[in-house]
Amino acid sequence: MGPPPRIVAVGDPPQIIAVGDTPRIIAVGDIVTDVLAVLHRRIAPGSDTPAAIRLTGGGQAANTAAWLAWAGHPVTLVGAVGEDEAGRSRVAELAGLGVHCAVRRCPDAPTGTVLVLAGNGERTMITERGANLRLDPADVDAALADAPDAGHLHLSAYTLLDAGSRDAGRRALAGARERGLTTSVDAASAEPLRRVGPAAFLDWVRGVDLLLANADEAAVLAGPGSAADQATSLTGVARHAVVKRGAAGAVWAGPDGAVAVAAARRVVVRDVTGAGDAFAAGLLSGWLRGAGPAEALERAVELGGVAVSVLGARPGGAPDRAGTTTD
Repeated sequence: MGPPPRIVAVGDPPQIIAVGDTPRIIAVGDIVTDVLAVLHRRIAPGSDTPAAIRLTGGGQAANTAAWLAWAGHPVTLVGAVGEDEAGRSRVAELAGLGVHCAVRRCPDAPTGTVLVLAGNGERTMITERGANLRLDPADVDAALADAPDAGHLHLSAYTLLDAGSRDAGRRALAGARERGLTTSVDAASAEPLRRVGPAAFLDWVRGVDLLLANADEAAVLAGPGSAADQATSLTGVARHAVVKRGAAGAVWAGPDGAVAVAAARRVVVRDVTGAGDAFAAGLLSGWLRGAGPAEALERAVELGGVAVSVLGARPGGAPDRAGTTTD
């Protein structure tokens, strides 16, 4: 027999878990098909622009779930797809990566689709959320009831940022709290945050254990300032806050005022699509296994570095944990 599991406290107030008895993460949010165009040069408006184009699985929650499974963390994805070939393919891909899919098929809406224009270290997304708007509070309650080993719920804020799925997002956070799960929210996207307004969004997520935002999202939610100041400001709403700064690394602020910083990995960047989702997966996997903020950030930037080195938002082309590629 090996040594007994190490007992750690996660969250504030703390939830006691045993490292080794890894808590399942319930990820709630979008599942889409990404039509990814990696541009070879700047877009020529009204004319042709060469690009490498591929069809891949996407969606913030689905991507994070895929990277969690790739990292060996048990995860259930709660979402909705259309009753179409795209929906069947997206669910099959996720199941093949080891994600448990609590996904409802909707006959009256197509599977979501996102056009992703990637180049020069940036990406622009043109979105049809489709069946993701049909996500219902009952879907979340059923998934939570079916996962007695769950210790944490992670919510993609896209669910909150659209009125069609907002009730499901709010129910996810409430249902998790009722069951004693810790919670996290990824702020998702700056422009939708501006549309709903930072005050409303911060009210919806008030009391979560961990809020993640990239630099643009943090500027919307906390105003201008350094990443450390923004993260510290956001701890007035969430118990812990992380600001993701891409190639500049990341900052974590906690309820005690302490700040941890991690530098980004030096890697060859092929495509930044899904890098923030992989970062979230690394962060959560480390934190829920008992890592402190500094170590959890290191795991996050490591997984984010793997993500930008492959095309697409999923780990399909990434080296597996033994060091060999999976496609």
